[in-house]
Amino acid sequence: MPSSLQLFDDDPDQPTAAEALLRRARPVDAGHYDDLRDAEGHLRPGWEAFAEHLGGPLDDLGQRQALLARQIQEDGVTYNIYSAQGGASRPWSLEVLPRLIEPQDWRLIEQGAAQRASLLNQIAADVYGEQKLLKDAYLPAALVLGHPGYLRGLHGVKPLGGVYLHVVAFDMVRAPDGAWWVVSQRTEAPSGLGYVMQNRLIVSRLFPDAFRAMSVQHLASGFRRLLETLQTLAEPCANGQSPRLALLTPGPYNETYFEHAYLARYLGLPLVEGGDLTVRDERLYLKTVQGLEPIHGLLRRLDDDYCDPLELRSDSTLGVPGLMQAVRAGNVVMANALGTGFLESPAVHGFLPALSRHLLGKELMLPSLPTWWCGENAAWQDVKADLGEQVIRPTYPFGSVPFEAVVGPSLDAAALKTWSARIERDRAAHTLQNFVPYAQLPVWSQGQCSMRGASLRVYALADGKGGWQVLPGGMTRIATRDSGPVSMQLGGSSLDTWVITDGAVDTFSMLHQSLRVEDLVQRQRPVASRMGESMFWMGRYTERTEFQLRLVQGLSSVLADDDETDPAVLEALSDLARTNGLVPDGTPSLTKSPRVFERATVEALGDVRAEQGAYSLAYNLGALERSAQALRERLSPEHWRLLRGLGDNFRQRLLGPDGGDQPDLEDPEDDADNLPDLVNVREALDHLAMQLAAVTGSQTDRMTRDAGWRLLTVGRLLERLVSYAGILQAFWQREAMHTPQGFDLLLMLFDSAITFRARFQRRLELPALLAMLVIDETNPRSMACVLRRLRTELGKLPDRAGPKEDLLALLPQEGVGITLEELCEPELGNAALQVLAQRLMQAGWLLSDELGRRYFAHSEPTEQMVSA
Repeated sequence: MPSSLQLFDDDPDQPTAAEALLRRARPVDAGHYDDLRDAEGHLRPGWEAFAEHLGGPLDDLGQRQALLARQIQEDGVTYNIYSAQGGASRPWSLEVLPRLIEPQDWRLIEQGAAQRASLLNQIAADVYGEQKLLKDAYLPAALVLGHPGYLRGLHGVKPLGGVYLHVVAFDMVRAPDGAWWVVSQRTEAPSGLGYVMQNRLIVSRLFPDAFRAMSVQHLASGFRRLLETLQTLAEPCANGQSPRLALLTPGPYNETYFEHAYLARYLGLPLVEGGDLTVRDERLYLKTVQGLEPIHGLLRRLDDDYCDPLELRSDSTLGVPGLMQAVRAGNVVMANALGTGFLESPAVHGFLPALSRHLLGKELMLPSLPTWWCGENAAWQDVKADLGEQVIRPTYPFGSVPFEAVVGPSLDAAALKTWSARIERDRAAHTLQNFVPYAQLPVWSQGQCSMRGASLRVYALADGKGGWQVLPGGMTRIATRDSGPVSMQLGGSSLDTWVITDGAVDTFSMLHQSLRVEDLVQRQRPVASRMGESMFWMGRYTERTEFQLRLVQGLSSVLADDDETDPAVLEALSDLARTNGLVPDGTPSLTKSPRVFERATVEALGDVRAEQGAYSLAYNLGALERSAQALRERLSPEHWRLLRGLGDNFRQRLLGPDGGDQPDLEDPEDDADNLPDLVNVREALDHLAMQLAAVTGSQTDRMTRDAGWRLLTVGRLLERLVSYAGILQAFWQREAMHTPQGFDLLLMLFDSAITFRARFQRRLELPALLAMLVIDETNPRSMACVLRRLRTELGKLPDRAGPKEDLLALLPQEGVGITLEELCEPELGNAALQVLAQRLMQAGWLLSDELGRRYFAHSEPTEQMVSA
């Protein structure tokens, strides 16, 4: 029997991590390259080193996978899936094990990708210039000019610096013999760079020892190169000023919107949508709350045909009218240049070998899979007998025969015959490409390594001087099963891609070595009008939800009180509930039918779509989340996660532990006794109150005090002003403040009960109440304090479209515009307060409209241009 000391010694029979990895890995499918093992069944050198520096037993990978999933959830990394029913957001799929690329493999990939990027840029320059390649039949004119990605309106237009392609992505696979082949190329608006960096940040932290010891090349210098290239190319149109750049996104409903926001934040660029931009006098401007500010370069993630509704797709709401003319005038750098989408056609691959010899004088180092464009009769005749061995791809992104790629070996004889006839009917729309089984990589799943088919996307970045830098890594995508299609839309996943170097690791950081004054100015980014408007409405929806919550809690306390409630109080509450969207118009008041009123209130609480006509808590929580979605890059991760979960969490708590459905008020079979009452949903209300307090804290204490934050604060204060005026009006009209219950309820709705009791104990005197809720500027919930803060924040907003004195003139010059003595006057005080409440509500509505016109609409006949 071993001694107690021996129990803590290493077990000599325990396999090493390398041995365990070999034992746990399934064999690859026949005919596929094994990325994990060599021909003798041993681990390849990279995997041997990875296992050596794993930093724990192999079974720890399960815990690290859980940490990875939690990090993705906390960071809100998403990928939107589109279907016939619309879009749905899901967490980004990332595996714990990286893909390892040996130095000798990377040298071939790096040199080959740079060569191909240079070749494609030269092809684009010729096609939009002299078109000698078309005239000399190196490229079929029908293929290029018939492609929807070729934009005739830009023929003869040379982009700044002569650079058509700033970022090129190549999708590659590894054949069974280990050779690398290019399957496709992305030249229009290549996606994935943001996910590449996000994957690296997460996975490298899970294996810090292996990452350092294996000399994995870093990514930051590539991103910095991209930014510097755009800035250099944009200098000629910046009139001697520092060029302003932005990242153009289709918006939050795009499938890869997360990476747009992430990449914009990482590069330090404003994230803009088409509606944020305008063209004036052939120049591009960003609509900001400060005015129009010039934009000299766009890193775009918007497809060509959506970019300009005047000259391209007229139904596009995502683009910028007049953008094509700004490009023709040479006043903006587009990365990539408009009109490069034709290079993405798979048919182009068949002509690249000859084009490389003609333009570069060299063979392609990184070849494409053998490709035949069926629009050439000779090509179709050569390959149609072997259709079952090819992949059938659409030549154009859309057309008369839209379809996804079809793998010939998966088709039976009848299907092959059908496809052959289909190609014969429209040969130009079809391209054939050799089929190659994808290499298979290890993926940790349920305690073992399954082997999945994988493709690699690498990115070549232009330096603006004819050279190219290939990002040392890329996006590895894997199939959902051991053998299957590689597609994120079909549920595939991704791997971080580690390029192992036998040289020095590049430790470059995106941070400047030394900041200049102009760098500091550049970092003071303008607030886009759309963002300012979203901030304004986020403030309003936050305050509106808080007020509705207090009103529901007030209703709950009144209905739970055993004492009989004064009818005036019930009528005041009924008025407030109707005007603030807690119940539909026409709902009988609490004095007429308290149970029906309570049923309507409970039904509306969880109604996201306001189907009953009541815009209650769930509806406004959804509106708050939507406004926050547009502000993703402005919010801290904690703030974003909190806002993202408010609505779902509240609805789940409303349903209770059993998760039952909300009763239907329109269903006559739904017994009133089965409905939860307001007392039973109190736990959900209390939890929401704590969450909203955290939201308010984040907005108050964790956001930059720029014009956007000022607009958020103004939005909150305007909403509070209108809400509080409405409370006073309802209570004074119904004379509900004269009873102890009405008095206490009024203090609760103003969130001032504790302050009042500390000063006046239990004295129920109207002058004290008016002083506290209307006149006292030291009480943050009083009307006077709200107005004072509102005047302060309005005074700090940017000067635009008229003096700010016009805005301030809508409010009382000081205080609330009336004295406490006037409010307490026995005969006129009641009427004076109602007049005051109505006047302040109208001032709030008018001020909201004027702020929208001045800072968000940009619709003035003449517009002051703000210099760079």
